[in-house]
Amino acid sequence: METHGNRNADGGGGAPGFGNGLPNPRNGVPGGGSSVPGRAAGSGPGDGTGAPAPTASAGSAPSAGSSAAPVAAHPPVVGLAVSQRMYLPAGGGAQDLHAILTVRVEGVSGIEGADPGGAAPAPSLAEVLVVDCSASMKAPEKKIRAARQAAVTALKALPDGTPFAVVKGTHRAETVYPPSGPMRPASAQTRAEAERAVYAMMAGGGTCVGNWLSLAGELLAEQGAPIPHVLMLTDGRNEHDDRNPLAGVLDTWQGRFVCDAWGIGREWDARLLVRVTSRLHGSAYAVREESELPSAYDDLITGLLAKSLPELEIRVLISPGTRLRYLRQMFPTEGNPPQTEDGRAIAFTTRAWGNEVRRYQLCLTVDPAGRELGEDLQAALVEVAVPGAPPGSPAGSVSPGSLSVRLPPAQPCVVQWTDDPVLARTANEEVDHFAKHRQLGDTVALAADAFRLGRRNEAVTLLGVAVSLAHELGAQTQLAELQRIVEIRDPAAGHVVLRDGVQQIDFEYLITMSTHTTQGPTADGRPAGGVTVQPVAGLTDCPNCHVRVPSTAKFCPNCRHLLAPRVEAP
Repeated sequence: METHGNRNADGGGGAPGFGNGLPNPRNGVPGGGSSVPGRAAGSGPGDGTGAPAPTASAGSAPSAGSSAAPVAAHPPVVGLAVSQRMYLPAGGGAQDLHAILTVRVEGVSGIEGADPGGAAPAPSLAEVLVVDCSASMKAPEKKIRAARQAAVTALKALPDGTPFAVVKGTHRAETVYPPSGPMRPASAQTRAEAERAVYAMMAGGGTCVGNWLSLAGELLAEQGAPIPHVLMLTDGRNEHDDRNPLAGVLDTWQGRFVCDAWGIGREWDARLLVRVTSRLHGSAYAVREESELPSAYDDLITGLLAKSLPELEIRVLISPGTRLRYLRQMFPTEGNPPQTEDGRAIAFTTRAWGNEVRRYQLCLTVDPAGRELGEDLQAALVEVAVPGAPPGSPAGSVSPGSLSVRLPPAQPCVVQWTDDPVLARTANEEVDHFAKHRQLGDTVALAADAFRLGRRNEAVTLLGVAVSLAHELGAQTQLAELQRIVEIRDPAAGHVVLRDGVQQIDFEYLITMSTHTTQGPTADGRPAGGVTVQPVAGLTDCPNCHVRVPSTAKFCPNCRHLLAPRVEAP
């Protein structure tokens, strides 16, 4: 279906809301395009023919000595949808063509043996816990205590058979468990041994995140598990980067493991966490109270165990005259998948899938020179494939012990050059939605910089813009963080007042949460924004200084005002 210049090309294995191989009525051609060679047309096995989507294998066979990866009785189903603005002005020269790719995976059963008390192994996952043990972690002492407890909580959540290791991070990196040799499979004995090693960790030294990630990557590379994962905790800044520059480390390990990172305390650097996680396929988080960390770790490990599909590739096959600018993940968090190129095909690797939806923004540069007006021209073809399958054919070979996957047909990205100014000005709601999310993140970062430099009026103006954008986007998480910093008088207009007692660390939380995005309009164009600003759960205003404080606090941590006891509703 095509309305107001918005194209939503759907395809994929019967997933709800996605193509199912039925003919598209557009132009009477199955697959939704022209039948003329070189013009836009759906392609790929099963496209427009009613034939089932191909089944392929995902993930490499495990190394010797490890158990086979989980095999589902009914393979997971992958869906692919492309939504774009297709009309561009013919007189504008070379221009960018933006599309939103929605990839949905359903039917993933999770990692077998996910019950820590069960006997079944979970060989798909390998876990490295990286704990910041720099000197700042003992100021106050409860930070290092909470970090130890969180690491132990994560260990207890790992299913039996899961290879794991614990890395102590300072200006150096040290494997505290196992004391020697490769990663150990989780069991009652190895968990107990690792727990003793964790509680023996002492804080002292500096911070070099590059060393931490390098050691974690080496441990995971030796293990060779299909889903390698790092869980990193830090309370500070990368002050000893010169010992192992992070830029080079990220270049080396991007695409080879997933890293989720947590900030704790009041001195951590949000941009550092975002930089690491955006390159390593993960997400950045933070806790305000040290006591929240163990349960947060438990939730993260539980969610990780629901991901048993190791990886998929998004492949973009470029048509002559088209140039690819970028593909970036936009939902549920922002990130930059690593890419490899083979002729016209450019592959982007995505890691560790469960039953979920992810959305990506694809940007192509197209040129109207020598092109006809009013014709659908294929700028690129997008497909979801398993690693190792030949370009243009998403079906891969099924190898013993691998996880079979039902893949969607490929989908075209189309451009139509027009001299109609009305058509040329039409927008796509989904593209606009994620453009505003990026604007929100940029605005928050500028506000943080202005506040740090003492330009409070500029910071307030920018925070007002951020509130207006978050309100329009329906971004409740960001609105909640913004309400800690400003009192919101009119969210739509961005009328805000800076609260007393705001500190720079409040902006670090805001920057981190700004990387967590909302899904945006659905394929039928329904908007996601226009939500009501809601009170932040568990917070209240101090009646004396008006700073937001926990509703359970007995006194205000900012002005020390004694707070009235909270009265529970009957």
